[in-house]
Amino acid sequence: MKARKVIAMGMIAAMSVGMLAGCGGDKKDDKKEDGGKKKLTISTWDNDTSPQFKTAVDVFKEKHPDVEIEFVDTAANEYNNKLTVMLAGGDPDPDVIFVKDMGTQISMQEKGQIECLDKYIEKDKLDLSIYNGTAEELQIDGKQYTLPYRSDWYVLYYNKDLFDKANVPYPSNDMTWDEYEELARKMTSGEGNEKIYGTHNHNWMALVCNWAIQDGKNTLVSDDYSFLKPAYEQALRMQKDGILQDYATIKTGNLHYSSVFQQQQCAMMPMGTWFIANLIQAQNAGEIDFNWGFATIPHPEGVEAGNSVGAVTPVAINANSDQKDLAWEFVKCATSVETAEKLAEQGILTVVQNDTIMEKVTSVEGFPEGCAEALELKGMVFDRPLDKNIEKIRKAVEEEHDLIMIGEESIDDGLKNMTDRVKEIREANP
Repeated sequence: MKARKVIAMGMIAAMSVGMLAGCGGDKKDDKKEDGGKKKLTISTWDNDTSPQFKTAVDVFKEKHPDVEIEFVDTAANEYNNKLTVMLAGGDPDPDVIFVKDMGTQISMQEKGQIECLDKYIEKDKLDLSIYNGTAEELQIDGKQYTLPYRSDWYVLYYNKDLFDKANVPYPSNDMTWDEYEELARKMTSGEGNEKIYGTHNHNWMALVCNWAIQDGKNTLVSDDYSFLKPAYEQALRMQKDGILQDYATIKTGNLHYSSVFQQQQCAMMPMGTWFIANLIQAQNAGEIDFNWGFATIPHPEGVEAGNSVGAVTPVAINANSDQKDLAWEFVKCATSVETAEKLAEQGILTVVQNDTIMEKVTSVEGFPEGCAEALELKGMVFDRPLDKNIEKIRKAVEEEHDLIMIGEESIDDGLKNMTDRVKEIREANP
């Protein structure tokens, strides 16, 4: 993986695009709905539970009141599958595509399903520098197929009330993973239905593996996965000692991390910055009644505090859209400074960063007191590297991850299997 060190708030993350012959695609005339009103369809996920997409639409509609927006919304865990089906037949809808992960973006780009944006960028003289380097990171062969919308990275959430009750100081912004484990032990209490876990890991592979790539020396596309061993040893040790909830229980019970944290079943939880806005929204709606905060994600020994792992959410235009000009206007608006400021008012971070935006983020109603400093990144590494085989590799690594975490194979055997399987994938797809 390429690790990109970022100063202060220049936040970089990883998503990627694959190869598409050429950068063309004839533009078709914008079609109007009955009554002369244009219609734009936009694909999103979990639109009812987060304000991130609605905010971009609101800003756009202020500039284009004659445009009707239709969301094509799907549950997050079904989004990629539904998008694949929609695009497979060359459907012109959705016109605008919010991209959930790198693998989907690579697949769409390789199949010619997303439009090259270079001609639009050149025509409007769009300054890519506002994206703090992430636009360039999204290019393939020097061509731009997406623009970066929002940015997220991992922080450590905690329940202030539980820490206060235990008379234990809150997590600091400079804490190693060993210190984090020690703190989680202190905060574990109770039994059965009254059990409060010191911390919580969702069943994503990232919640173990990301901390092994945090130093930027390794990547999840590797020739040797033995570097993951300390991370797995810690995760299994904490699980065995009852500090973490059992992985198999989380997996088979389909437990969502938000409910675990919001029902106060854990004292801490590593999770992405997207959860800030979700918690603020739940808090302002009266759905949670406890005090919470977040700290900088813990770091490995020898890595400077403030380094995290993260990603961007890109936005693309459907190559078969019959509203490409209008879709571009939306993409340009959604990734603008103006939209970034509006998102910041709701606690949502984007790759567009300035002092005004950060002040808005930390001043939003419900933003936890004393947590502004936790957003001051020293650097970020990509959670997934730019690699055409990333989805095949991710699937293989995740399968071995599951077996390790449920105790079906040893750490050493699992890591060897990762290494062997990834080698086979790369040799078959050079």
